[in-house]
Amino acid sequence: MSDWDFLHDMHNEGYSPEQIADAAACGYNPWEHGDWDNIEEFIDDEAGWDSDSGPKNPTTLELWELLGELIESARNYFEVTGRHLPIYGELGELYGEAKYGIKRHKPYTQGSDGKLGNDFVEIKTISPFKTDNSVLVKRAGNFSKLLIVKISKDFEFKAKMLDRKSFGKGSGKHIKAKWSE
Repeated sequence: MSDWDFLHDMHNEGYSPEQIADAAACGYNPWEHGDWDNIEEFIDDEAGWDSDSGPKNPTTLELWELLGELIESARNYFEVTGRHLPIYGELGELYGEAKYGIKRHKPYTQGSDGKLGNDFVEIKTISPFKTDNSVLVKRAGNFSKLLIVKISKDFEFKAKMLDRKSFGKGSGKHIKAKWSE
């Protein structure tokens, strides 16, 4: 019997497609480890898994190393496919965290992207393929600083930190901030 013949046997024994798919994903015959119910108990046993632990607090060096790896992946992807990965917003935020020490909020937190001292910071990225050198920020956002990160076609990063009060008051839904050299 080959290593994968047990999948056909499972089908013949009346196992559901989900159970067969789970066995194929595991890559082993469940009969080698007892009946299927024991396998279910083993799979459901979460003890010892670190899924409940929160994310670690990376060092600045770790952030720079990670940023370098992600930039290299984005660059390689573009060179091979001619397409951009939808990763530039995350790269801009990671750059803000590494360079400025911004402590980012949990994902999907509304109002701002992180905190720097007592200031809430919104981070916007101008990607290499964007033709307009401006960003739009929701006026309703809860931030006192705006960090604009610009990524060039050569994947070089520049950034500007702006005070929200420098934009003045307005009635529109968005604030338009323009990158000027």
